[in-house]
Amino acid sequence: MSKDTETIQKIKELLDDIRPFLNMDGGDIEFIKYEDDYLYIKLSGACAMCGYQDVTIKDNIESYIKEDIPQLKGVINVEL
Repeated sequence: MSKDTETIQKIKELLDDIRPFLNMDGGDIEFIKYEDDYLYIKLSGACAMCGYQDVTIKDNIESYIKEDIPQLKGVINVEL
């Protein structure tokens, strides 16, 4: 298993840890890709329209994932 494959698997597990908290507020999170040490996600439901989206991404999602994946440079919300 490649290093990137292991990292992606770990990221998906961490996102699964975060998901219930977003679900409580009517939102959800989807893994899009991990590339060049950036995580691309898509927030949906109530989270997609929330005014605190940037705070949630930076202060909650990014900081939580960086605890296990310190090389993470950032989390980017992709609006598809």
